[in-house]
Amino acid sequence: MHRGETGRYEVTSVDGETVRAFVPSRLPPEPALDLSVLQGPLERALLALGRVDSLATLLPETHLFLYRYVRKEAVLSSQIEGTQSSLSDLLLFELDEAPGVPVDDVVEVSNYVLALEHGLRRLRGGFPLCNRLIREMHAELMTRGRGSDKAPGEFRRSQNWIGGRRPGTARFVPPPVHALSDCMSDLERFFHEQESGLPVLLRAGLAHVQFETIHPFLDGNGRIGRLLITLMLCHERVLQEPLLYLSLYFKRYRDDYYMLLNEVRKSGDWEAWLTFFLDGVAETSQEAVSTAQRLLSLFQEDRARIQQRGRAAGSALRVHQALQERPIISLQKLVDRTNLSFPAVSAGMKILEELGVTQELTGRKRNRLFGYGRYLAILSEGTEPL
Repeated sequence: MHRGETGRYEVTSVDGETVRAFVPSRLPPEPALDLSVLQGPLERALLALGRVDSLATLLPETHLFLYRYVRKEAVLSSQIEGTQSSLSDLLLFELDEAPGVPVDDVVEVSNYVLALEHGLRRLRGGFPLCNRLIREMHAELMTRGRGSDKAPGEFRRSQNWIGGRRPGTARFVPPPVHALSDCMSDLERFFHEQESGLPVLLRAGLAHVQFETIHPFLDGNGRIGRLLITLMLCHERVLQEPLLYLSLYFKRYRDDYYMLLNEVRKSGDWEAWLTFFLDGVAETSQEAVSTAQRLLSLFQEDRARIQQRGRAAGSALRVHQALQERPIISLQKLVDRTNLSFPAVSAGMKILEELGVTQELTGRKRNRLFGYGRYLAILSEGTEPL
């Protein structure tokens, strides 16, 4: 449905240039959403999301899957913003004895993990989904590395713009500073809005666009805006665990994503954006379930192969279990995690190498690192740098 522009323009001056800054109207949209258009995509998305949520009860080690999935999401969401860090870079960065990782990019990815974990921890502690929580997460996201000088944890006090080297050539100019507080207060109220009767999935899709349009921070808006989707679903208990992330979908269909965001602002076609969003929820949910099933099959297959080594399999099985938690790891870290002796860990790792389960990554004789190859390959699918 074409409603016309979903906001108003204000003429403002930025760095001596006159620009038209866009101030979005309050949510929910008016006229109301055409739910008949969205019913099919919504039902498919909810069905797929239910399967994802069931993983929390079906997986024997839910926290292990979350560890892997959160880090994959961190890599993907940061890649959309231009980082070139890989999943292996992040896992190596998290090991103290892994120098040589591209620090600037991987610090940004690591910060994303911290921001997500902080937000979920606060929600589980009973803290509401609100602007204060968003600012706290932004502070975690920008605490170190690139962007740490751009007011971490604070809404901007100067005009920003999207695209173009200067304001006058920008692709889009978000609301001026004086309108920012009202815009974010309206969005905060919409997080908890019930009068429209809109399902939380639709409200999450609407809120994401609104946040990206407001662009309340000097940097990090895209990453916080994508985290907001998962936070809303966890806050409303649609998901028991944060097992849905759309960054791979947004990366895969990047041009469509940006085109539809812009089209909402220009024509008010919320239905086109929400159809795309709901299709992404369904596609991403199906991939999450498939990935979990493939990983479980891999672990079971490798465990069966290890058990065929008879009495020698004991230490190898414990090393294998630890590798499910940390798929790149050193022998000393394995000693700490398994409570086995160094010789026992070494013997267990030798069996895994002989079976082709693990590979030594450094080529060194000391301080060696080992990777769980097939596990890393499955987990890394789609995380190739743009």
